Amino acid sequence: MKRMIPFFMAAAALLSVGLVASLALGRDPKGGLRDAKSFDSISDRGQRSVALFEEAGKVIQNPRCMNCHPAGDRPSQGADMHPHNPPVVRGDGMGATGMQCVTCHLDANTPIKTASIHSVPGNPEWRLAPIALAWQGKSLGDICREIKDPRRNGGKDLVKLHEFMAKDELVAWGWNPGDGRDPVPGTQAQFGEIIQAWIDTGAVCPG
Repeated sequence: MKRMIPFFMAAAALLSVGLVASLALGRDPKGGLRDAKSFDSISDRGQRSVALFEEAGKVIQNPRCMNCHPAGDRPSQGADMHPHNPPVVRGDGMGATGMQCVTCHLDANTPIKTASIHSVPGNPEWRLAPIALAWQGKSLGDICREIKDPRRNGGKDLVKLHEFMAKDELVAWGWNPGDGRDPVPGTQAQFGEIIQAWIDTGAVCPG
């Protein structure tokens, strides 16, 4: 038993070191969203900016968001991001004629009880993201460069980009996805603060 004590002490020390390192790099080992101010301890401005966007990536790369940013014409669904069923296509972003998104997706989440579905997602702005903002299959750095580019993000500068991330109603759906779905981490207010802090530190993208 006495020989086991040093082992447990060493293991605890390693865990503590890992926790401190994670916090220093702007990571939350619990998987939630950290407060933007908690990144102030990263002295290098560029590294802090990258760390902030990596934190925002917990929302951006969550299936709740990625499902509507496909690289092709068919959205995905579910936490495992399987192809949308029934089969639908992009069309003008609202689906093809005869199978528009609004056929099933109403202005609000609609409760429905089946063996595998508890609700149908809904929002007044429900639609696919433009193909220019396809995220699936891309690195977080590539996604970052996409959303910063006014030629691909709908003409938004960084001020408008922040306003979109922090206040847009469809973005907000990620925190209220309906019964049977896990929301994205944190709150939209936290997410907006992280995006603003990323912008304030130079809006540096991960490599």
